Amino acid sequence: MPDNLDRGVTQLLSLQREDGCWEGEMVWCTMILSQYIIVRRVAGGSFDERTREQIIKHYRVTRTPDGVWGMHPESGGYVFFTTLAYVALRLIGVDANDPMLATARRWLHAQKGGVLAIPSWGKFWLAMLDLYEYDGVNPIPPEIFILPKWLPFHPHRYYCHTRLIYTAMSYLYGSRTRARLGSITTELRRELYGTTYESIDFSAHRHEIAPADLFVKASWWLRWTYDSLRLYERVAPAAIRRLALNACFGRIVAEQRATRHQALSPVNGLLNCLALWSRDPSRDPTQRDLRASLEGMEKWKWEDEEEGVRYVGARSNTWDTAFSMLAILESPALAARASGPLQQAYAFLRRAQMTEEIEDYREQGRDPALGGWCFSDGGHRWPVSDCTAEALCAVLKMQPMIPDSERIPDDRISQAAEFVLFRQNADGGFGTYERRRAGSWLESVNPSEMFGQCMTELSYIECTSSSLAALAHVREAYSSLLGPRLDDAIMRATAFLRSRQRSDGSFLGFWGINFTYAIFHVVKGLRAARVSPSDPALVRAAQWLISKQRADGGWGEHHSGCLENRYVEHPQSQVVMTSWALLALMDVLGADVDSVRRGVAWLRAQQLPGGSWPQQSPNGVFFGAAMLDYRLYKSYFPVWALARYDVMSLCETPQPA
Repeated sequence: MPDNLDRGVTQLLSLQREDGCWEGEMVWCTMILSQYIIVRRVAGGSFDERTREQIIKHYRVTRTPDGVWGMHPESGGYVFFTTLAYVALRLIGVDANDPMLATARRWLHAQKGGVLAIPSWGKFWLAMLDLYEYDGVNPIPPEIFILPKWLPFHPHRYYCHTRLIYTAMSYLYGSRTRARLGSITTELRRELYGTTYESIDFSAHRHEIAPADLFVKASWWLRWTYDSLRLYERVAPAAIRRLALNACFGRIVAEQRATRHQALSPVNGLLNCLALWSRDPSRDPTQRDLRASLEGMEKWKWEDEEEGVRYVGARSNTWDTAFSMLAILESPALAARASGPLQQAYAFLRRAQMTEEIEDYREQGRDPALGGWCFSDGGHRWPVSDCTAEALCAVLKMQPMIPDSERIPDDRISQAAEFVLFRQNADGGFGTYERRRAGSWLESVNPSEMFGQCMTELSYIECTSSSLAALAHVREAYSSLLGPRLDDAIMRATAFLRSRQRSDGSFLGFWGINFTYAIFHVVKGLRAARVSPSDPALVRAAQWLISKQRADGGWGEHHSGCLENRYVEHPQSQVVMTSWALLALMDVLGADVDSVRRGVAWLRAQQLPGGSWPQQSPNGVFFGAAMLDYRLYKSYFPVWALARYDVMSLCETPQPA
């Protein structure tokens, strides 16, 4: 076994946790930490001194070069994230004259429109804290949730994250929830605006958005809707409002209980905590659902000495475990060496699978969850198509190594396949949590301003590719399972992927950066479905990858291309993207081609003495503008690529480039 691969595997195995899983932090921004601090303050919680210091440390180490806070690790400053950070830091006792806050305050005042031009989500959060007037918040009436579901714009049709966020926002807006923070309210008003609060006409700034924060400009249709709803707010019947508020609150309670009080994500979970707090007349933090929900938010906590305390947007236990297993299982020699850790990982996946259906899932507007795997450890019970698919691929590849008594039973394999099948859309592609429920026109009323393509489920290249691979492996391992349904789903998914190939041979991604990530998944899916490596679609994909190889042998794609749906080369080759490119190329051309040899040489040269690879630029994305750094990608994708090269180099017949 080559030394690079040996050291890489040793390092990867050292990261496995006691419960058998792997998990790396999914790095985003300070938004959730800021909102968590606000919710804890509002609900009567406090922090011990060590936690407070670790929180402050995180804010200090995540500032932009301008000394403020942005959307992701490499973005410029945002009014939204900086304002929330400022308020949160003041609420945990950081003095306004602290250099960190003084810098942020000067920056905010220098922005066009200042804090008054904070995006709608920011206006909403500030209004709840009595730091912005509700007249300046565009309406989010709860009545929309009690309209007939057949209406094409009913929230039932929204993407689940969006749907659940706006359920809580509608409730809080409709009830005009305000938290009274005491004397610090006056101080924050003066610090944020630099003028007399009572003199500000907040309603005049409803549509004003800071240029630095704007990603999706409000359509004329959305602005007309806002203005119409503003008129409705003046005459909204009290009885209808109460009915709508009760309906939204019922959904909030159902979501918290169905997810064991963790929520789909901390973004809607924290809003749900505020709704629970506002509903209780005594504002008693010991209220059962509120107390459980505040405790549930701790599931999203991440802490280390380098970067302090923060709250992440997602936990990636299943995702990272499945890919780590697949990387090791690529080589029979590695699999034999790591049989113990692999069996522990298999046991983790066995425990993490959804083996019970969500009670009343239809009443909650959800699709079936039985058989699926979540992105995380499964605790919040929101499984996803590609997480299920990648877990299923790892499980099926492990089955021969597992004693019969410890295997996942066939009926649960069937349930997992059924779960994946249920996410297939009419066009043959696959959604994430649910099937698509609305057309693309719904994006014209996207109210988020900072995010794109977030109003409804889509058919995603990556989810379709992962689902295709899993279903193909199920068909291969269980030839009688699900019969013609599997064949039909595989045929439709394959056709969908072919239809999405661009004229230059590339594929546009959605959840990773960007074209390189998509092409890795597409090749993996098509090859699992037994599409020949000589197939024109795969040949063109390989040619595209070769054309993007950098002079040093690596590949590197810059996240800015996600903003415009075009390929942008990174100034430096990237370890993770080079691994994706190599895995795809070897699936099509084999290992004995110059582009692969050069890429492998570059990848080996980047390895650190401890066996890992350097931390580089963001490699993930969601909703077009929010870049993510999946910290464990740099550990298992290079191992996977080197393992494949090692195996192929020993056994394959050379193929022409």
